[in-house]
Amino acid sequence: MVFLDVDRLPELMKVSPLAAYTGGTGSPTRSAITSEIPRKRFANDWLGRASKRCSDSGGTNLPTDPSPLSGVQLQSVSFFYCYDREDRLQMIMAEVKNTFGETENYWLTPRIEQPANDNKKYRFLKTFHVSPFMKLGQEYEWTFTPPGARLITQSVSYEDRREIFDSTLTLERREWSRAELHRALIRFPWMTAKVITAIHWQALQLRRKRVPVVRHPAQAISSGRPFSLWGIMASGIARV
Repeated sequence: MVFLDVDRLPELMKVSPLAAYTGGTGSPTRSAITSEIPRKRFANDWLGRASKRCSDSGGTNLPTDPSPLSGVQLQSVSFFYCYDREDRLQMIMAEVKNTFGETENYWLTPRIEQPANDNKKYRFLKTFHVSPFMKLGQEYEWTFTPPGARLITQSVSYEDRREIFDSTLTLERREWSRAELHRALIRFPWMTAKVITAIHWQALQLRRKRVPVVRHPAQAISSGRPFSLWGIMASGIARV
């Protein structure tokens, strides 16, 4: 995972010949890490103007998982931290992707913020299909600690006011340098492929336990064919 200033991506990607910056063109050069600037994603969102004002007046930092292998990407969620000129966090935009190639932006603003001392906590409805084992209509509770020596993000899912899923990511700060980047590539050369394999393996385990499969809303409406978990897995593999 990396936590980078969006406005400095072209500069930051020059740290190593193994890093590359594509400018959002979708055509990365030959490299171990590629980074696509997310500016264009704001333009198509209904709150794009608000985000642009935030970026223009302050800065936008992006914690995300880069592409450690050319052609293999796993960015299920990227968080855009928007700051004002006084370096105060104004809002967070969460860009969520699923294995169907779809993207949804959740705008975490003071309107949905919950009391959490120095942390940022948001509670809101799930409106985007991600997992074939978790249905829509659930409630998310996401908590973010202030970026510092450590950065923790926690995502909890509730159904009927009952906690059913907890995902916590804990990061330790490292300098963005050639040495650190190469160390990470050597230590975790196949991390993305490993995570993708683990996700599909867990899906098989859940299916073996007869956990009900939730159809994609669009498929449930448009298709009369029997639903298959293999279809979801094939779709996910084809898109990585």
